[in-house]
Amino acid sequence: MAERKLKGSVEVQLPRVQEPEDYVTGSGAPAAEAVTLEQALGVQVRSIRRELDLTVSDLAGAASISVGMLSKIENGQISPSLATLQAISKALNVPITTLFSAFEERRDCSFVRAHQGVIIERRGTKVGHQYELLGHGLGGDIVVEPYLITLSEEAAPHTGFRHAGVEFIYMLSGEVLYRHADRTYHLRAGDSLMFDSGAAHGPEDLIQRPMTYLSVIVYGRDRH
Repeated sequence: MAERKLKGSVEVQLPRVQEPEDYVTGSGAPAAEAVTLEQALGVQVRSIRRELDLTVSDLAGAASISVGMLSKIENGQISPSLATLQAISKALNVPITTLFSAFEERRDCSFVRAHQGVIIERRGTKVGHQYELLGHGLGGDIVVEPYLITLSEEAAPHTGFRHAGVEFIYMLSGEVLYRHADRTYHLRAGDSLMFDSGAAHGPEDLIQRPMTYLSVIVYGRDRH
């Protein structure tokens, strides 16, 4: 609540100061933790050391530093001098800049201008079903595929789509009776549906065509 102060005989209401914790979204996703330079250096040194199959003692000896100091460096507990970092990089046989590369944070982003998404034909797609991919190419363990789907006048119903993951649908225009497993849902503009896409699904009755809806498919990336 805003504080109030008296100025003469006039009551003045001061604006409420917004605290840092107020700047959040409605998402339940955990906050992304900021990584310090010391932590990033430590992670990189440990990663390269393990790739070379060296123990902490091996690397400490090669860099002429104590095991305790190297342990603190790898745990991000101290800020090593440039001389120490140079000794470590020489022992690891990598440029000193490599040790800082983990701190150069890169967050993937996909930008697609209006009407410039990739038009693709997905398995099971029928005539009159157009899929425009609105984003692609992000890394990580989760794959997100956002599509703008347009069903034209000549489109026919198709309820045999089935794939891994979860799908979210948001109707933009038109009207459809959409089937998921053994249930159907009457969707109009503004309605949304989210479901396990491992069950058979798809538009069963195209009530008002043409129609468009946003479809976002999320699934785990296959690492095999």
